[in-house]
Amino acid sequence: MRLESVRTVARVGLFVLAIASAACGTKRDASAQVAQAAPRTVDGVVAIRPPRVPLPAESASVAVTRFSFIAYGDTRSDQDGQDIQLVHSLIVDQIVKQIAAMANGPDPVRFVVQSGDAVINGGDAAQWNVSFVDLVNRITGEGGVPYFLAPGNHDLTSAPRADAPMRQAGLKNYLDAVAQLIPPDGATRRLTGYPTYAVGYGNTFVMAFDSNIAGDDRQYAWVAAQLAGLDRTRYPNIVAVFHHPVFSSGPHGGAKLERPTAELRTRYMPLFRRHRVRLLLTGHEHLLEHWVERWTDSSRTRRRMDQIVSGGGGAPLYPYTQEPDLRGYIAGVDQGNVTLEHLVRPDPAPKFDNYHFLVVHVDGEHISVEYVGLPSGKKVQPYPTTPFELADPPRAP
Repeated sequence: MRLESVRTVARVGLFVLAIASAACGTKRDASAQVAQAAPRTVDGVVAIRPPRVPLPAESASVAVTRFSFIAYGDTRSDQDGQDIQLVHSLIVDQIVKQIAAMANGPDPVRFVVQSGDAVINGGDAAQWNVSFVDLVNRITGEGGVPYFLAPGNHDLTSAPRADAPMRQAGLKNYLDAVAQLIPPDGATRRLTGYPTYAVGYGNTFVMAFDSNIAGDDRQYAWVAAQLAGLDRTRYPNIVAVFHHPVFSSGPHGGAKLERPTAELRTRYMPLFRRHRVRLLLTGHEHLLEHWVERWTDSSRTRRRMDQIVSGGGGAPLYPYTQEPDLRGYIAGVDQGNVTLEHLVRPDPAPKFDNYHFLVVHVDGEHISVEYVGLPSGKKVQPYPTTPFELADPPRAP
């Protein structure tokens, strides 16, 4: 089916698709690992085309302090391997429009990040080629901007070890798809052989890593070394992009504590606090929620780290389930005075409006976020203001 026809079909059946998807989403998760362990094809994945306007060399953008980037996640669909992803195609329509609308403004969009689960079975090359690659080609071509994808469990399986046989087909397909988008093996900003890399643009450093293997020592050491080696005068803003949320209240969180989440809490969160990471962008839960962690560091400075779960890129929508029990996590943090705020909670009955992406605005050390939902006649705005600044008001003396 031609892409134009797919868009027409999608618009006719948008609400039916969203309701049906929300009803059956968790069932698809349960079967995904079986499918990934036995990929249906050995055909190679066609590389996504490089951006029409690539990022300049890291050293060339040192003076940039104002720009924007787009973030979203979880684009997989039941059509993967058969047709273009329907809802994701609508998201891409809006992303391309957003990039064009902001092109001549004060903070043009310079790149897009995606937090994983590109397709439902990453080990099947046809799913990438038929359903995903051409959509991202629109972002790098029509939109003209770089596209940085972090791997999800549907892309690489949930195998906990980097050398696990069951994840190798998905890893190869992922690396083939993004071969012209991410730093190559051997580059300073790439962990050789891993889907783990970073980019620096202006005053902001963005790191993407594989949370499926959050317990992997080599990946952790690379991330830690990258953060320790940063010039914080150049990079006051650090953003981490990965798939599994550290805190969430959907079907993957709430009463559950999945292995990657537990490993992220015990290993990566102390590292992120130590290096004052500003923003975590995750997916896995097909919804929107926003958490704020605050703590007091050794200099008695009050710090803030925001985590936004943005999984509304086209996968079956998930509802709010319940709040996670975070008492043990808070008690285990040794930096003192840790609090967690669930700033934005997901919808207990998700609707088509909940498919979305985010525009992240950077203005010096000020970061703000803007929610952009698919148009459906009802304006959804989860934040009290738009854009919403990720900052606390000054404390009284």
